[in-house]
Amino acid sequence: MISKNKIKLIKSLELKKYRNELQLFVAEGNKLVGDMLPYFECELLVAKSAWLKAQGNIEAKEVIIAEEEDLHKASLLKTPQEVLALFRKPHYDLKEVCPEKDLVLASDGIQDPGNLGTIIRLADWFGIRHIVCSLDTVDAFSPKVVQATMGALARVKVHYTDLEHFLTAPQNPAFPLYGTFLDGENIYGKPLRNNGIIVMGNEGNGIRPTIGKLVNERLFIPNYPQGESTSESLNVAIATAIVCAEFRRRQVNIL
Repeated sequence: MISKNKIKLIKSLELKKYRNELQLFVAEGNKLVGDMLPYFECELLVAKSAWLKAQGNIEAKEVIIAEEEDLHKASLLKTPQEVLALFRKPHYDLKEVCPEKDLVLASDGIQDPGNLGTIIRLADWFGIRHIVCSLDTVDAFSPKVVQATMGALARVKVHYTDLEHFLTAPQNPAFPLYGTFLDGENIYGKPLRNNGIIVMGNEGNGIRPTIGKLVNERLFIPNYPQGESTSESLNVAIATAIVCAEFRRRQVNIL
């Protein structure tokens, strides 16, 4: 049985204030928790006895065997799963990010949890290990983002920093800085490198002007058929998928 205090703790982690204060985040569901366990320190695991028996030895500071009713009370989901876990938030070193050698994603103010979660999942799929986020980007460890990553958060390191300062820190950056714009060059005809930073902008406003001025490789994703009236723009997660797929397609063709 789970105590009222434990339920209160879990519920508090819906708010960024308490996630930062306690340095904890919530993950729910068999696959998600299973993916997280090898990578993050587990402070609390709440699960049905059948789930625990199927897993074998689990490294967690505290394990609570729960009934269906307990999980309904504690869960942040509309449909509670068999297992819920509290993990300690990781701390990554921004110095690990190396756009001179690798392809890196950057979020300039992405606000929707589903979008950021999907982008983290895309990064994992396309072998991108770092995402650098502006300080006003939605928290990658909010419950909705964590769920949307489908476990990819365990393999992709998400950093938060002053994005403009990060991009201007090198005096003469030896890497390209990509961004998508309506006045950019057609991505399918433009030379692309297998390193650098790809900046994806806010859902409503795109890349902010101060960041846009720093972009030295402006890309455009053309609609089809060209010249005909279509949707005004693409969802940022969909645009990220198209851009990442084209970068990796070029790399595969070169190899």
